[in-house]
Amino acid sequence: MERGNLKEVAEAIKDAKIVVALTGAGISTESGIPDFRSKNGLWSRFNINEYGYIDNIISNPAKVWKMLRSLINDLKDAKPNPAHIALAKMEEKGYLHAIITQNVDSLHQKAGSKNVVEFHGNFREAICLQCRKIYPIEYALRQEIPRCECGGLLKPNAVFFGEPIERDVLIKSFGYTENCNVMLVVGTSAMVYPAAQLPVMAKQNGAMIVEINEEPSMIAGIADHSFYGKAGEILPKLASLL
Repeated sequence: MERGNLKEVAEAIKDAKIVVALTGAGISTESGIPDFRSKNGLWSRFNINEYGYIDNIISNPAKVWKMLRSLINDLKDAKPNPAHIALAKMEEKGYLHAIITQNVDSLHQKAGSKNVVEFHGNFREAICLQCRKIYPIEYALRQEIPRCECGGLLKPNAVFFGEPIERDVLIKSFGYTENCNVMLVVGTSAMVYPAAQLPVMAKQNGAMIVEINEEPSMIAGIADHSFYGKAGEILPKLASLL
């Protein structure tokens, strides 16, 4: 059951020194990008054990890149929705200090957000599994099985299951999490670690946790305020109170 007061959240944000948003796939569904775990999500169409792991792209790159091409096309045409725009406006006004996003779609940047920590990387670039050289994603899309100049396999510069999160990304994310006074947790099931531990860490350090999601997530039990519905409707209301 929803238990939240937007005015209280707005007042807490105004008083806070550091406000952070943690965003997941649910913030981008209103932009036409499927999430991962809902009944119509990506993993309902593609078996996560065949497409989601780093070993899958190494052992069968042609198969995995077929799925990736379709996903990259979805991302290319997607536009930021009112939720992305509301967060960008909050940052512009000085009320939001960082976005830690689990998304690879770059929609926060397209909306105008400047300080975005891409926890799971991005699909703007491709990276060589051998020499770690980075290319624009368009370079990879020109090849059936994308390869680097060194001959190594290319993959999107995003974190697949079985890969570690980049160390500098973890350091930045933990730093914002430990020091924030308010954390907005938007459009995430909070099931994928280590991102799922960030709201718990923030709560342990005394932050107010604000859950904004279509339905209760794994952090519903620790949230101080919970709002269930479309982030594209809830976040603009919050931004208008600031």
